[in-house]
Amino acid sequence: MTINTDDQFADSEAKSNISTRRYSSSSYQEADDGISPMTGNDKATLIQVWKPKNYGSVKGQIPQQERLTYTWKEIDVFGETPSDSSKKESICSRLCCCFTRQKKDFNPRKHLLKNVTGMAKSGELLAVMGSSGAGKTTLLNALSFRSPPGVKISPMSVRALNGVPVNAEQLRARCAYVQQDDLFIPALTTREHLIFQAMLRMGKDVPKSIKLVRVAEVLQELSLTKCADTVIGAPGRIKGLSGGERKRLAFASETLTDPHLLLCDEPTSGLDSFMAHSVLQVLKGMAMKGKTIVLTIHQPSSELYCLFDKILLMAEGRVAFLGSPYQASEFFSQLGIPCPPNYNPADFYVQMLAIAPNKEAECRDTIKKICDSFAVSPIARDIMEVANAGKNVEEQYYLQPMNGVSKTGYRATWWTQFYYVLWRSWLTVLKDPMLVKVRLLQTAMVATLIGSIYFGQKLDQDGVMNINGALFLFLTNMTFQNVFAVINVFSAELPVFLREKRSRLFRVDTYFLGKTIAEVPLFIAVPFVFTSITYPMIGLQSGGWHYLVTLFIVTLVANVATSFGYLISCASSSISMALSVGPPVIIPFLIFGGFFLNSASVPSYFQYLSYLSWFRYANEALLINQWSTVDEGAIACSRGNVTCPSSGQIILETFNFHVEDFTFDIICLSSLIVIFRLGALFCLWLRSRSKE
Repeated sequence: MTINTDDQFADSEAKSNISTRRYSSSSYQEADDGISPMTGNDKATLIQVWKPKNYGSVKGQIPQQERLTYTWKEIDVFGETPSDSSKKESICSRLCCCFTRQKKDFNPRKHLLKNVTGMAKSGELLAVMGSSGAGKTTLLNALSFRSPPGVKISPMSVRALNGVPVNAEQLRARCAYVQQDDLFIPALTTREHLIFQAMLRMGKDVPKSIKLVRVAEVLQELSLTKCADTVIGAPGRIKGLSGGERKRLAFASETLTDPHLLLCDEPTSGLDSFMAHSVLQVLKGMAMKGKTIVLTIHQPSSELYCLFDKILLMAEGRVAFLGSPYQASEFFSQLGIPCPPNYNPADFYVQMLAIAPNKEAECRDTIKKICDSFAVSPIARDIMEVANAGKNVEEQYYLQPMNGVSKTGYRATWWTQFYYVLWRSWLTVLKDPMLVKVRLLQTAMVATLIGSIYFGQKLDQDGVMNINGALFLFLTNMTFQNVFAVINVFSAELPVFLREKRSRLFRVDTYFLGKTIAEVPLFIAVPFVFTSITYPMIGLQSGGWHYLVTLFIVTLVANVATSFGYLISCASSSISMALSVGPPVIIPFLIFGGFFLNSASVPSYFQYLSYLSWFRYANEALLINQWSTVDEGAIACSRGNVTCPSSGQIILETFNFHVEDFTFDIICLSSLIVIFRLGALFCLWLRSRSKE
């Protein structure tokens, strides 16, 4: 038994006869975008549906055997907080739970969704409406298997496609989820963003040429051609796409794989009435081709309400109504609360299901009456029969197997993921002025200032002290400059990374490798500019070989500091925390560098910590390069009453440094780069795992 509603698209679905090749350009046939006239009882409805303007839609009718009907039954969701015993849980137990995915014990806090049952049919646009706190986003998160931590879904809940129960990986392979917040890399253009998405979202068996053709088609279908080469930008920071264009770009990213089920969370949020109408028309056009569209929306206008095929009204975590707009009008009329003439039905329904101040008890009684009435209505019984039967008895549905998707949910190979993450990261480095222009200019200015202060040092007792201070200043400048630059840049991309990782675009290791390798040229250019300016101005050891060794050591220090910055940023929950943690952690390493505290004077209980100090190894290597070839008598002692080192060997002995440790210092610096980056990769993996 099915819900007794007119299917406006039945004729067009029966006539559709297209190729099953989903990504080839020949598989998208032009079809009539108009909506057939309403017949029967639908003429009595107060809301009429008209033919929308063509703001773009996915071409080609979906074959009947590939269409999806999404049903959910007995969805119970609880908000949870950890018990008191879990607060006292040891660190070892928490790490064990993280590695084994052992679930924590939670205490139910609030019943967010209460026995929610419903369905979304192919070819229909289902709008979930309700007041704030009604459970709209909670329901959409539950349907998309994206509930946040601390929210528990009852194990009795069933989510099925064409009557076949599915898990998170099976749904993710067939469903696209457009979230409320549009997260993009600001420096990329619209076309570059879609190329990146197409290469990682579409199957590995699809040729690259077909993927590029698909990108061009989506740009045309969603009216993004005029802004294809426009930088996406960031609101309030980098001028780029408008709000409507950003929202359509979010749809374009998800429709590249031509998904048959699309979930949208607040697609019109933050848009004006015209842009909201155009975005809804895009979704309506997708539904007309046979896709299943589910969206949440806050108080739509009358124009937007006309585009909905079905509405789902939520109140206090319960279903107040699910059916067509005409059925909603009849249902509320039978309850004695009809929608007034010339009144927006969406506003009326939301107001009836809202909790008004100082009338909480009365409003909750009204909501309970409406929800209880719908639960025993014929419409609800029809929905329950479909959900229990697992399929529509009038249509022979089945769940098509998904090709090109690995067991872990990734569509692209490891090498493809790495290549395109590296490609995107390299474009970001080239286009972002904060990374290239400002940092190089800042480096040149600081180097010129230091060179001016220490200009033209002579080899006497004063010059020795000044040169040692200048070399140690090389290390501190490279450390703080690179650590704090990495903390800001990497943390800014973290939300994008977490969302794309959850969508199975790439693995954690491919992202980390691609991101770090793309920034290597910048972390080579900065030490080169700094050393090339300061080295001759200060008058350090003459000779090209000594200059190259100094440049190599400073470059190693810059990359060690960068790796340590990655570690701090990946281990911190926010940019502010990373900026607060960074300096206190760096200061001990700075003290153990041998300039403020002699290496032989480090307390035994801090000896192990000094082994992780890159200042220690780099300072020793720089001083060995500077003074190891300075022979006896090369240093002029102009004042007799002052202790004056007569050779470079004496200077090294003063710091307790040894020439034979030079190779060991270089090896340790290289090892610290690897250790810190592996630690950052591990922290990033833990963070992405905790968000799954």
